[in-house]
Amino acid sequence: MHSDTASASVPTAPTASTAPTWDPQQYLRHAGHRARPFLDLLTRIPELPSKQARIADLGCGPGNVTALIADRWPEARITGYDLSPEMLDRASAEYAGPTSGGGRLDFRHGDLADWVPEEPYDLIVSNAALQWVPGHPGSFAAWINGLRPGGTFAFQIPGNFTAPSHRILAELCDTPRWRARLAGHGARYIHILEPAGYLERFTELGCTADVWETTYYQLLEGPDPVLDWVKGTALRPVLTALGEDREAVDAFLAEYRTLLRHAYPPGPRGTVFPFRRIFAVARKEA
Repeated sequence: MHSDTASASVPTAPTASTAPTWDPQQYLRHAGHRARPFLDLLTRIPELPSKQARIADLGCGPGNVTALIADRWPEARITGYDLSPEMLDRASAEYAGPTSGGGRLDFRHGDLADWVPEEPYDLIVSNAALQWVPGHPGSFAAWINGLRPGGTFAFQIPGNFTAPSHRILAELCDTPRWRARLAGHGARYIHILEPAGYLERFTELGCTADVWETTYYQLLEGPDPVLDWVKGTALRPVLTALGEDREAVDAFLAEYRTLLRHAYPPGPRGTVFPFRRIFAVARKEA
């Protein structure tokens, strides 16, 4: 195990039966903030080998950022892969079909834990998804191998798993009241590398790599905005585990809400929510 991992524990990879249930509408409530890192990533992706490029979006979610890929490369044939039926239904309904430049956008079921390229790609890209895939650096060799010469693999992931939002969640799940049902759920998918670790991996694979990090100081509006934010992401495993037990869901959220209010006090124009992101762009030799 590399010393640059974010956690010493190795969580279990989600499967179709254990993966969180996703709510596209909740996720999209903060679509502007969530899309901004991906827009920054797109600006650093170099020219692709083919004009009519073949592109894979790993962990496409509701398809809103996959559509941004089509805006950048309108002649490309783009496929978004995701494990969540709810996300795929939303993405297909909103975005599937021909693109403005004669390309095409489609969406397919795919588990990133074992996905391998089934054909040569010019670009494999992933937005805020690989943090849900423990051991994802082990897939890099196969993904790079699936690129055409001069192709690119690019991703961005959250790097805020030690932030109060996540630390408090993990600690609350491990309290006596919740431990039996939720132990481990709050810190389940945090097995990521630091930027230097990703740079090392891509260098070992013979790629030209650009790796960096950014902390976005987001101003969130409305009552309990940090809770509203994590309901779309980090809280999904907890909410899935509690299921239809409405009393337990309400009780857990009430405790978590109180703790978040102390950690993220509102200001006169909103609540500041620092959000660290890790970016990587790896280009295969031409």
